[in-house]
Amino acid sequence: MRKNIVAGNWKMNTTVPEGVQLAKDVCMAVAQTPGIKCQVILGVPFTHLTAVNQVIDKNYVMLAAENCADHDKGAYTGEVSAAMVASTGADFVILGHSERRGYYNETIDMLKTKVDLALEAGLKVIFCCGESLDERKAGTHFEVIKNEIVGSLFHLSADQMANVVIAYEPIWAIGTGETATSDQAQEIHAFIRSLLCEKYGQQVADDTTILYGGSCKPGNAPELFAKSDIDGGLIGGASLKCADFMGIVTAF
Repeated sequence: MRKNIVAGNWKMNTTVPEGVQLAKDVCMAVAQTPGIKCQVILGVPFTHLTAVNQVIDKNYVMLAAENCADHDKGAYTGEVSAAMVASTGADFVILGHSERRGYYNETIDMLKTKVDLALEAGLKVIFCCGESLDERKAGTHFEVIKNEIVGSLFHLSADQMANVVIAYEPIWAIGTGETATSDQAQEIHAFIRSLLCEKYGQQVADDTTILYGGSCKPGNAPELFAKSDIDGGLIGGASLKCADFMGIVTAF
């Protein structure tokens, strides 16, 4: 059975002390809230990983890095390998976020390599995919998403796919105040699940968690999460305030 997940993505926000306090607050809130029906993950900057890992209880909150390198080691100044990420105590790594694709020119082939290195290091992967506003207007959004998933994930075995979570992010709805309607989001999530079914069969498709990653907030989370193929959210801005994040966590 697939898991419901609410994962925060702090992006380039908070100092280490601020992040440690936020992580403590979230972990305490999760621990003190009965009946939570989702796995909670905090995606934090590289600089925060070790410190945050020391203050959270993995019974309540898991830890993710926001990226990793496409090399395992070597002369790549400023890069952080998947093995380095794993050594901090992180459980997950977020790969393929639209900001990484857009600002840093991460390609489908590069992300395929990152996925492999992350899984080899024992990390689980939150793999992001999604279309721009121009691509949606042009009606090519299904093709874009299919290419991203097939190109970076479909070389994996069914057993490896058990360690992959997919996050759909309509790029046009990130940081813009826009949000895909719950029906628009459900349509894409169902499409992604159909791709998984075609490649791996119904069981893998049913077991794979697919998150919505486009300006999810406490106000719209219940409607989104009520959809049959939306298994939670990858949360940006709303994950930087404990109360807002918990408003999404408790939406299930």
